[in-house]
Amino acid sequence: MKRVAIVMPAHNEEERIGRTLEEYINYFEKVEELDYRIIVVLNACSDRTLEIVSKFDVDILNFKQGGKGFAITEGFKEALKGDFDLIGFVDADMATPPNAFYDLIKNIDGFGGIMGNRWNKKSKVIKQTFFRQILSRGFNFLVKSLFLFHYEDTQCGAKLFRRDALKKIIPDLYVTHWAYDINLLYSMKKGGYRVVEIPTEWIDRAGSKLNVKKVPLMMFIGVIRLRIINSPFKFVSRFYDKLPEWTKIYRRWW
Repeated sequence: MKRVAIVMPAHNEEERIGRTLEEYINYFEKVEELDYRIIVVLNACSDRTLEIVSKFDVDILNFKQGGKGFAITEGFKEALKGDFDLIGFVDADMATPPNAFYDLIKNIDGFGGIMGNRWNKKSKVIKQTFFRQILSRGFNFLVKSLFLFHYEDTQCGAKLFRRDALKKIIPDLYVTHWAYDINLLYSMKKGGYRVVEIPTEWIDRAGSKLNVKKVPLMMFIGVIRLRIINSPFKFVSRFYDKLPEWTKIYRRWW
């Protein structure tokens, strides 16, 4: 029997996380060959998310600090305290339905990690906006060029890893926001672990918190800085601390 920990980061998700937890719990309770646990990590929530999550049989971590990457890493650390074989994460909005996450569990054997690929021709993607398509493809081109990745969809919010692989790379997970997934995948690559992509099911849920004016620049800055840190020019990244005050709107995500 596989033991799986599912980390679910949440920032002000009062309108969506209740349904997500209900659907995931109902689905995985029926999978007999699986022992699972959901770890909800609240980060900088100011709404009723904690009240809603407390109604479910899940583990809860509550932090005042924000950042999706920060929340996922803290969830990983908590999961590593247990005896789980597999540890992964999924978005709280249920863009990835439970059956799609279960596909990751069924297909991870032989790999260090596995993730959904929304751009695979066999994937079922519902209501993805034109902006998300352009942003995703442009970002992926940048990432492929800088890190020599073969991945088609580094930003899909459904990923799963073997315990031993995750334990080894945890110290390298220092990016907390837009470049977090890249940091995670690049650390797996450096650790000698293979992460595979498979077709997935994904729904563009209403209520996204993406700021179309700020996100592209934040993502670009985050990825560039991550590449510099992982290069002979690492010393250049130290200069960002000396940037003028107006840059703080972007620096807080680095």
